[in-house]
Amino acid sequence: MSGGNTRGERPGSYRGFELLPVHLYVLAHLKKAGVDYAKMMSKMSGLPLELIEDSINDLLELGLIERDSGSAIKRSRARFKKAFEVHKHHTYYRLSREGELFVRSIDERWLKRYFNALLPNGWKVVNALAESRDVKETSRKVRINEDTIEELRVLRFVTEKGRKTEFFKRLWEFL
Repeated sequence: MSGGNTRGERPGSYRGFELLPVHLYVLAHLKKAGVDYAKMMSKMSGLPLELIEDSINDLLELGLIERDSGSAIKRSRARFKKAFEVHKHHTYYRLSREGELFVRSIDERWLKRYFNALLPNGWKVVNALAESRDVKETSRKVRINEDTIEELRVLRFVTEKGRKTEFFKRLWEFL
């Protein structure tokens, strides 16, 4: 493979491309779902469809995901589907072989480095946030300043009122 060693790069980058939490969400979602489409990822995460579509395009360009061909899809491949078989009315995506290998390489050590590069004391902050109801409760467990809280809002981990977003809950559950 021409990808080289991705672990030697900056935390959270893949071939020099900085992966955002939304990219990780799409990858983790496809790992869990098997195959899915942008609108469903948007609906489940609570993120705007345009943001999911932009992330999908980035990941397509990197070769981590690919379009799924065919006109119908069985539940055995699309694990979030309720019907046994559905006809495709959207463009479905799945992890490429390279994406599959990359997602498999994401472990706790990688996540610690990623979140610590994303936020000051990031790993402790996101762990505390995952175990808390909101930012106030998180700040009782871990010291966080206003800049970090603002960054959590920008990353769409918390709402303006400081509650955890559906996106953060899903991302944490998937990772």
